[in-house]
Amino acid sequence: MERPLFRRLGAAGDDAGPTIYFNGRPIEARLGDSVAAALLAAGVSEFRETAISVAARGPFCMTGACFDCLLRIDGEDNRQSCMIPVRDGMQIEAMVGIRPVDGDA
Repeated sequence: MERPLFRRLGAAGDDAGPTIYFNGRPIEARLGDSVAAALLAAGVSEFRETAISVAARGPFCMTGACFDCLLRIDGEDNRQSCMIPVRDGMQIEAMVGIRPVDGDA
């Protein structure tokens, strides 16, 4: 992980937030964070790779319009991480390689 591109504003407070796991690594989040926001705050900027060029992609719009923040969340592929609130124990994985389309064997 590199130095985070973003930093949080204001105090974190005394309440322990949920712990999520990105590729097995524990990350402390804050209540109310989206998965994408929690990962960005922890210094994670590469969420997936494109299928053809294998270029790294990460969140862009944070509004659910661009689909650059897709992750595998709790075993479900292609989830828009900017639209999903964190909850304790979430298992999150980067999306790597070509993903099957419904109906593919």
